[in-house]
Amino acid sequence: MRYVLVTGGVISGVGKGIIASSTGLLLKTLGLRVSCIKIDPYVSVDAGLMAPAEHGECFVLTSGGEVDLDLGNYERYLSVRLTSDHNITTGKVYLRVIEKERRGDYLGKTVQIVPHVTDSIKEWIKRVAKIPVDGSSQEPDVCIVELGGTIGDIESMPFIEALTQLRHEAGPHNFMNIHVSYVPTVHGEQKTKPTQHAVKSIRSHGLIPDIVACRCETPLAEPTIAKLALHCQVQADQVLVVRDMPTIYQVPLLLKQQKLIPQLRAKLALDKLNITPEMVAQGEALWNHWESVVTPTYQEELKIALIGKYVKCHDAYISVVKALEHSAMRIRRKLHLIWVDSEDLEPHAKGGPAQAKYHKAWHDVSTASGIIVPGGFGHRGTEGMMLVSKWARENGIPFLGVCLGFQVAAIQFARDMCGMPEATSEEFDANAKDRVVVYMPELDRNNLGGTMRLGLRKTIFQEGTEWSKARALYGGVGVIEERHRHRYEINPDLVPQLEEAGLRFVGKDETGQRMEIFELKDHPFFVGTQFHAEYQSQVVSPSRPYLGFVAASAGCLPEFINQAPVEPFKTATLLNGTNH
Repeated sequence: MRYVLVTGGVISGVGKGIIASSTGLLLKTLGLRVSCIKIDPYVSVDAGLMAPAEHGECFVLTSGGEVDLDLGNYERYLSVRLTSDHNITTGKVYLRVIEKERRGDYLGKTVQIVPHVTDSIKEWIKRVAKIPVDGSSQEPDVCIVELGGTIGDIESMPFIEALTQLRHEAGPHNFMNIHVSYVPTVHGEQKTKPTQHAVKSIRSHGLIPDIVACRCETPLAEPTIAKLALHCQVQADQVLVVRDMPTIYQVPLLLKQQKLIPQLRAKLALDKLNITPEMVAQGEALWNHWESVVTPTYQEELKIALIGKYVKCHDAYISVVKALEHSAMRIRRKLHLIWVDSEDLEPHAKGGPAQAKYHKAWHDVSTASGIIVPGGFGHRGTEGMMLVSKWARENGIPFLGVCLGFQVAAIQFARDMCGMPEATSEEFDANAKDRVVVYMPELDRNNLGGTMRLGLRKTIFQEGTEWSKARALYGGVGVIEERHRHRYEINPDLVPQLEEAGLRFVGKDETGQRMEIFELKDHPFFVGTQFHAEYQSQVVSPSRPYLGFVAASAGCLPEFINQAPVEPFKTATLLNGTNH
């Protein structure tokens, strides 16, 4: 097994995940099988209970695992399906070590960070790196390992020690370290000192960077690159300049231009791997298709309003944004995303200091070509979400409601069309009379961690729904599978009343009791999904509900109806984009 370790220095949040994903994509274009592991040094067992406004999105896997958002980047770039074990946290490692100690597995020895915790980390990485992730039964050739945070963080020390040992055990041609650092520009001068200290720090811990990837707003000057190479003890061609790009999907092109592939070949002895001509051809086809999608610049702008409650932290909706971007690229439009705080749309914001925000928010909504309301938790801001769904419904504006957006749109419909002016959700008022949304009875109300309805679930399109745009977007099939993350559902007792008033639940689960997709028949596009279709969206194969929503907003939906979506593991074999 060959490993590519991606570490970070100076500050966090400089794009380690994008560089890790881009490196994986370049390896995959050579015909290699690639896997990814994300290490998060926090003590939480998983990302399920972390506040999205602080930590960003919780990404949900096919298995139902709640993991760091970087695993979403890996899946979007590499067309792979990862498991919960591909996200290692301090909490998971210590939980496993303590369980072994309680069973007596250590035979009375004093359990210590070294060797017991570090050995557990190494064993975890070696085991998970071999898991097939591309739909085949073949082990990956290369595993990308991303260490979260920055070198020097106290919580990262056990992982750094374990990775240093892994580097030694793997051997010189089986381990490569890409160190990502930030090069700031102060008063017009590019400063190398932070990167020098970051590289000095990581070398002192036993990890030797083979590549120094420098994040910067603008290209680095040649003297700056030479200075970095000198003080970081690398060659000039080992300093990669990762400047800001028009889209993150062009980062692989940037890395390829700077000859990262030859360095990967040399350092990892890739020529010794048995890569068949067929695998090479598949890799070339993937690259050609990727390049054709991300390279063109689109002049015609499409304005989409995203109505959320965590809009101050854009990473809270990162999969939603990426799915919109994938769809916009597919229909060849330039996405102009407008972030609207749902609280600013509520009537209480009409007066006082919030009045200006209220008018601006409704101006943004009224001038958008399409409106999306994504997921979330809690009552705050939901009245604004309901009002905006009413606006879209009554004015023929394309609308997509996802999870909470699906629920609040159904509640607003019940208030307006079913004679339930006090309709609400049990999440907002457990004692309300007209609870259109209720808690799923089988869930544990006392233990919140990992107890939601999670992971890949089937949705069955109902009889008599041949007219459905949502169904047509999936190619007219009868059954689909999408990922879920929710505790509440539409009250099955009220479904007949809602449908009689015109809100048709065209997709339900296997039992027919759990609502998955609603749609208005006589509307340009008014669709809600209980599932999170954004989790499976890819650059080369956009999510179907998102593609339909974006196409409807651009006025070109008929062009994309009844086109069968591309299966996740077949994108690499495409020779052109005509099937997308």
